[in-house]
Amino acid sequence: MNPSRPVDPEPPATRRSPTHAIAGWSIRHPWTAVGLWIAFVAACLAIGSAVPARTATSVESTVGQAAQAERMLRAAGLADPASENILITARSGRLDVNAAQAAAAAVNSRLSNLPEVAQIGIPVTAEGKDAVLLPVVLRGDPDTAVDRIAAVHAATDTVAAQFPALRVAQTGNASLTEGLAEQSTKDLDAAGAVSLPLTLVILLVVFGALLAAGVPLLLGLSAVAAAFGLSSLMSHLLPSTGTTSAMILLMGMAVGVDYSLFYVKRYRDERARSHEHLDAVRIAVQTSGHSVLVSGIAVIVAMLGLFFVQDVTFSSLAASSVMVVTVAMLGSLTVLPALLAGLGRVLDRPRVPVLWRLATRTREPRLWPFLLRPSLRRPSWTLAAAVLGMLALTVPALSMTLSQPDIDALPRAVPEVATLRELTKAFPDEQARHKVVVTAPATQADQVEQRLRTLRGDVGGTSLRASSDRRVHELILDTDADAESAQAHDQVESLRERLPETLRGIDATWAVGGDTASSMDYTANLDRALPWVVGFVILATAMIIVVAFRSLVLALVTAVSNLLSVGAAFGVITLVFQHIGGGKIVSFVPLFAFAVLSGLSMDYHVFVLTRIRELVTEGLPTRQAVARGITESAGTVTSAAAVMVAVFSVFILGNGIEFQQLGVGLSSAVLIDALVIRALVLPAALTMLGPRTWWPSRPQPHSPAGTPAPQQLVEGESPTLIDATMMPTGSTLDGCPNGGVRHQN
Repeated sequence: MNPSRPVDPEPPATRRSPTHAIAGWSIRHPWTAVGLWIAFVAACLAIGSAVPARTATSVESTVGQAAQAERMLRAAGLADPASENILITARSGRLDVNAAQAAAAAVNSRLSNLPEVAQIGIPVTAEGKDAVLLPVVLRGDPDTAVDRIAAVHAATDTVAAQFPALRVAQTGNASLTEGLAEQSTKDLDAAGAVSLPLTLVILLVVFGALLAAGVPLLLGLSAVAAAFGLSSLMSHLLPSTGTTSAMILLMGMAVGVDYSLFYVKRYRDERARSHEHLDAVRIAVQTSGHSVLVSGIAVIVAMLGLFFVQDVTFSSLAASSVMVVTVAMLGSLTVLPALLAGLGRVLDRPRVPVLWRLATRTREPRLWPFLLRPSLRRPSWTLAAAVLGMLALTVPALSMTLSQPDIDALPRAVPEVATLRELTKAFPDEQARHKVVVTAPATQADQVEQRLRTLRGDVGGTSLRASSDRRVHELILDTDADAESAQAHDQVESLRERLPETLRGIDATWAVGGDTASSMDYTANLDRALPWVVGFVILATAMIIVVAFRSLVLALVTAVSNLLSVGAAFGVITLVFQHIGGGKIVSFVPLFAFAVLSGLSMDYHVFVLTRIRELVTEGLPTRQAVARGITESAGTVTSAAAVMVAVFSVFILGNGIEFQQLGVGLSSAVLIDALVIRALVLPAALTMLGPRTWWPSRPQPHSPAGTPAPQQLVEGESPTLIDATMMPTGSTLDGCPNGGVRHQN
């Protein structure tokens, strides 16, 4: 059959699902579908170039009462301006303080002529005489200070060149933001440079042909490119954060390549079973397309659970993940069937000699039957041992300590971070600063000031200021407590408890902010959202299994399996970064990793379950269907897991601690899920359950003549049913007329 030959249109009265209709159209018009996909990706990139992305402001990144305090200060014009610090140290040996003072004077001279600079402080020499600090205040909105920092950098660099014996460096919120953004771009480039060749090598081992390996890679890249473009537009609804781009790359490559791998692998398997080219494409759509649709929806639903956090970081991560998964799923249901239909046997060219022989060998597998033997022969003992082992791996997570990213979590490769570390060492100042902000009518300003002065006298406040209209007052309290200490937390709680009584009788709105309050509110918000996110994700993914397989038992098995693999991954993270590394776990990592893993684990979970159910509907008992289904899908599942690990592990090499933790957690969870869950837990559980696996539904075997039961024809549950709407007029399968069904033995 000529794959490029036009196919006759299907009968208009035939019932069909929208996804099959879309895939059927792509199969009949392959190169038109490819052209439309290229145009779609190009349009998305054009949108990204025309619409600059909007980054979340510091206020948008804060939650709770601390965010309210900052918003009140911003509205009143009392927000702290953007500031930079020029740190002068010796390149080697002891610091020449006179030379450092001269360098500070030179920096002062250059900066004083810049319109971007509002004020320059007095040079301060450290107690150890090893550093000189020059504080600088910038003009304008502090959230846009990064756009005006270039001139300050240029002045600092010029002075640094004049004093070769000194290190004249700059750090501050604006320069840190700029430096971290540049490092993030470098990390993404490095991730692409490593993950793309590595993924291609894995796909070459799987398929043995360059074009077959390149198709999944191209779909993943095109999905990422389209999502990058759309993310700029989306950022005006949900502002992006520093992690958005990395998450699009991570999720897009993982799911985009895996979805394509499922398709191409099933298509080639059907061709190896002597099916015609277009028939093999349609079977791939009917089976692997079903798995892609279900798993894609599962990932999307799991990521939607992150919106319960009501935090801009989680919302941005969720939205970008949903977007790139949607694009990858759309490509898998449109352009991928078109490519398979259009390329035909060309897909297996050019062949890599040794890898081609390995990929196409037909001998019976030996490894997976050996691995499955304990689960099939002694399922109860195997299940108990596997579950106990997973729980043991989870134990370290019980002592997990969460922390917001601090200076220790920042990538040390960024020069501004290195300067900040030197500054903190030379001028240690980790004292907590609390901000009490009160908004009240101007007519009550005197009463507000009197009450706040009383509070200042009681707790040792530093300064009190008011807005020009006297409607907003800010009391700043500097303390001797460490900003993250229990004492500082108690001070914030005490202030929040005292303020209602302090302001009794005044029509006032108040809030306590500052770094300590911000950290407390962030942690409290995560604690509040945790049960909602976990409950939603578990329930939603279970419902997807119920809808896809008509089985409450499978939904329960899926939920327990996901919790086991996630718990084990958390144990690995805690063991590596806390018990061995001596650090803390970045606070957003566990909750985000839970949602990601719950969604991504559905990839091969659905793929394996679909194949097992397919065999059950062909008449095999559940035990034999489990053995054969897992064995037959093992190569694809292992390859998909290898691709995910290859993508995720690249982030371990990055400089951001949060991405290193995500990389370790996601990689370990995928390996645990693909090997332990699929080889031990799932087969043991399904073997024990037997026919009860599918309760309350009862998959009916095909009749001896090979015709599905009427219910299967109506509901389309059996993945072996060939959709008549996608068959060319007059074509046959195994001698059956249009719409016939064959057994996939």
